[in-house]
Amino acid sequence: MNGTPRLPESVTVTVPARLHLGFLDLAGSLGRRFGSIGLAIAGLRTRLTVGRAPRNEVVGPQADRVERHLETMRHELGLEGAHRVRIEAVAPAHAGFGSGTQIALAVAAGVRCLANLPLDIRGDAVRLGRGSRSGVGIGLFDCGGLVVDGGRAPGAAAAAPVVSRLPFPEDWRVLVILDPARQGMHSDAEAAAFARLPEFTDALAGHLCRLVLMQALPAVVERDIANFGAAIKDLQARLGDYYAPGQGGDRFASPDVAAVLIELDRDGAFGIGQSSWGPTGFAFAPSPKEADRLAAVARRHPCGEGLDIRVCAALNRGASMTARGGAAAPNK
Repeated sequence: MNGTPRLPESVTVTVPARLHLGFLDLAGSLGRRFGSIGLAIAGLRTRLTVGRAPRNEVVGPQADRVERHLETMRHELGLEGAHRVRIEAVAPAHAGFGSGTQIALAVAAGVRCLANLPLDIRGDAVRLGRGSRSGVGIGLFDCGGLVVDGGRAPGAAAAAPVVSRLPFPEDWRVLVILDPARQGMHSDAEAAAFARLPEFTDALAGHLCRLVLMQALPAVVERDIANFGAAIKDLQARLGDYYAPGQGGDRFASPDVAAVLIELDRDGAFGIGQSSWGPTGFAFAPSPKEADRLAAVARRHPCGEGLDIRVCAALNRGASMTARGGAAAPNK
């Protein structure tokens, strides 16, 4: 025995879904573009297990995407041998949960842990083509909670840096309104939609940044859901109007989700909005009891019949890794 730790036989990586609460500056006149705020949530997740195998094999949903990420990481790290990946759960794709980033970073983390290599979350995001706009999914993989990223500089190789991370109040709840019949824009359609959007003014960027820095973040620290909700609602309304030309002229991608959110707003929910391009909507409640009441209101609404309405807690931790049969998973 030479004291060298035995490598694990398999590694399971579990990544929370995220809500994208909004971009801050799509113009980038100060030299950094995008910038965004996002929240990790419980109840929706991506989970996969990576192990050694006689031949490469990927089973489960999103298998083609996982296989591409696996081959990229094997090439980038110079790994030999084959792997088997079992995908046990995936957050709904193209629904505003950041599932593409979760899958990519889960594969990268699993392969690195299996080889007893240190994690490189931001670097692997770039290697796997993630984080070209928002950096919150990368930051939330690392630490969970409520995250703000500082946008990307022109030509920057690294993902946008996290400039703020706060724990979200444990008793607050998020109503998550999914529309299984629709998908948000993605890939080439998303890029084309961004290209068609009107000019993003410095005045709008300044207002959104002020909402986040001077209202939303202090409200989280002080556990003031009314001011947090007011900031998010204002941010979402202004971004919804800006995105409307790319969404058929509406603030929300799903008319049914929009109708339910308007009813929730009238009935006392805080901070209604849409995650990324949707169609998933969200609203906040100050307690589990109030969230359950609001969820019942949403389900009784005529437009709520075909929707998937959930009450979720925020998750104040990032991805988890469990190694089996050898060395422990590395610390993030």
